[in-house]
Parts: sequence; structure tokens; C-alpha cells
Amino acid sequence: MKATQALAQPEQILIENEEDAAASVNVLELGKHVKRKRETERMSLRAVAKQTQVSASTLSRIENGTGVPDTPTLTRLARWLNIPFERIVGNGNVFDGPIVYYPQESLPDIVAAHLRADDNLSPENARALEEVFRVAYKELSRQGK
Repeated sequence: MKATQALAQPEQILIENEEDAAASVNVLELGKHVKRKRETERMSLRAVAKQTQVSASTLSRIENGTGVPDTPTLTRLARWLNIPFERIVGNGNVFDGPIVYYPQESLPDIVAAHLRADDNLSPENARALEEVFRVAYKELSRQGK
């Protein structure tokens, strides 16, 4: 997916799944999603652990980008995050295809994917613009209600 092309950085880790086919997991991106949802919903690691059946220590390592979850854990987290499994796991050239949007994705997540894929932006600038957009979107969407 072009939108996630910026994800193919060193923080992307290759793991072997049950069929011995190499699958890539972007641990840092997954960790950001988990942490963002947990904080947005004002949940503790223990509360998320209870909902997902993933230990709090594993969740902490994923949020910090230091732990590589196994396939069942990835499946549980994708379900809890309400994002397709393919968004966090893919094969080697998944980043070269077209941008794919999923109906349950929020507009800020879609914009963030575009910003990360923009070759004219450094990763730091893309992250800064993503945060500016998230703050502005949150504030302005409240005013519209």
C-alpha cells in the first residue's frame, strides 16, 4: 500500500507465521494504534489486556515498539482496534500497491497515511503535520456538532 510505504523502515520486523511464509509486522505503527485507542478511551493497560486477552506486559512492549506479537495476538489486537489484519501484517511488497481505505478507518488515520507516504515530507514533518491535523480535526469536529 502506497499510503503505508513510509512504514517500511527499520522498525518493520520480519516474522515467520505458521505456514513458514515471511510476514512483515510494523511494530511501531501497531504500537501507535494501540496506545492512541487506549488513551482515547482512557483505558489502562490492564483493562485493554482484559478485553483483548493479551497480557499487559505484551501490550506495553508493543506500545514501545520492542515486542513482536505472534499471529493470535495480532489477530486479537486487529479485532480490538477495528482495523483489518492486513493493515498491520503483510508480505514484502504490500507497500507498493494502491492505497486501500477501510470503511471503519477514521479520517485522521487516512490523512496520516497520506502524510507518511508523501515523498516531499521527512518522517518528522509528516508526524508533526499528523498531530496538527488530529488536534484541529478533534477541535473543529466538536464545534460542528
